[in-house]
Amino acid sequence: MMAKDDRFRITFLGATRTVTGSMHRLDVRQHGFLIDCGMFQGRRHESMHRNRNLPLKAVQADALLLTHAHIDHCGNIPTLVKRGFVGNVHCTSATADLCGAMLKDSARLQLADARWLNEKYADDPNWEPIEPLYDEDDVKRAMERFIPHDYEEVFELSPVAHAHFIDAGHVLGSASAIIDVKLNGHRRRVAFSGDIGRRNMPILRDPIPPQNPDYVVMETTYGNRMHAPSELMQDQLYDVIKTALSRGGKIIIPSFALERTQEIVFALNQLRKAKRLAAIPVYVDSPLAHNLTQVFRRHGECFDSETIAFDDEHGDPFGFDMLTFVNSVDESKQLNEKPGPMIIISASGMCEGGRIVHHLRNSIEDDKNTIVIVGYQAQHTLGRRIVERHPRVRIFGVDRDLFAQVRVLNAFSAHADRDELLWWTDACGSQVRQHFLVHGDEDQSQAFQGHLEQRHKRAVVPRENEVIDLVY
Repeated sequence: MMAKDDRFRITFLGATRTVTGSMHRLDVRQHGFLIDCGMFQGRRHESMHRNRNLPLKAVQADALLLTHAHIDHCGNIPTLVKRGFVGNVHCTSATADLCGAMLKDSARLQLADARWLNEKYADDPNWEPIEPLYDEDDVKRAMERFIPHDYEEVFELSPVAHAHFIDAGHVLGSASAIIDVKLNGHRRRVAFSGDIGRRNMPILRDPIPPQNPDYVVMETTYGNRMHAPSELMQDQLYDVIKTALSRGGKIIIPSFALERTQEIVFALNQLRKAKRLAAIPVYVDSPLAHNLTQVFRRHGECFDSETIAFDDEHGDPFGFDMLTFVNSVDESKQLNEKPGPMIIISASGMCEGGRIVHHLRNSIEDDKNTIVIVGYQAQHTLGRRIVERHPRVRIFGVDRDLFAQVRVLNAFSAHADRDELLWWTDACGSQVRQHFLVHGDEDQSQAFQGHLEQRHKRAVVPRENEVIDLVY
């Protein structure tokens, strides 16, 4: 039995056998370090319960290492602070800037959602009024804990543990967290992958695998699936637009405000500059996406050589003629009255909230329109039901016929596919003692476990709240 002062273990608090609510804890002697504190997204009642009832092990951690600014990784940090977490939040500079906007938007959406539901069910005697998880004041208090770091900058977590971030290539500022531990004369490295990006994607540099880790906690979102080559992004998008234009309808693109929207805008910009894209109006209907695009413009240090070259030759990668950022609610509503053709890019990416739901309500029953899916759709979300082409889908409590065309462009995925994940693990080296496979639906994680075992690599798929002692 390991003595209490010699603790070296990982507790898997979230995103086990699912792709949401990322949260893990590494204990090194008397100190505990949380890696990510994501919001669980799924069925409403389950999400509310899980997000409100954060594990005590999370609240009592000494520090938090945040891999990136997606809500399923950062979205519950204000709740964590509200519940009594007193440590610092370590992340990259770009992630800190993005979180300021992402978490404020999350607070506003929660408030709007709570008001709408409470008004809708006000006369129901069984309805228990709901409150947001946190408000903008809570976000402000949480942001005061953020400490930004450069990639590769080493910082101390405890007398025996130091950490640094390396580029994960997933979204702007995304990182893998590397924790180096020295215990009883032994040195061990634990790598938390965060979400691993793809090579040769636009805007960002390629992901950097960790060097010589002993233990690896890694995502497996696409552990048994392959994407279309990233080089096909522009061609796929062009083909969809060309076909949709022939019908004269609207092209509705549910898109994550962070990264995916900027990728689509950049691809449309490139098509426009190459004179392949007709003069069709393009609307980015997301104030959050507008704010985040401004953050992108401030962090050119994260860009790859292609984006830097485009900027030098053509100017702003995220602005072109025919592109309009929509901010006001009135402007958003007016889009529903305008006839096609047009392209509307709007959040949220899984169609669970935000302005995209209104556009879907107004467009989904017209077969001239096209819904273009460009990102992962979690189980039990409206986006997943659209991808699966359910003949009827519920929007704002009303069942609606899915007559619009549905196209899925998986070349836009920001997550590494099976072969890219295998490349990443091979690059980690042969000394890895154990891989812990998280952030994937159970079938994907278990399939990837099989792929690793075929390569004679040890791997387990942990369960929620499982505690695994590490050997030093």
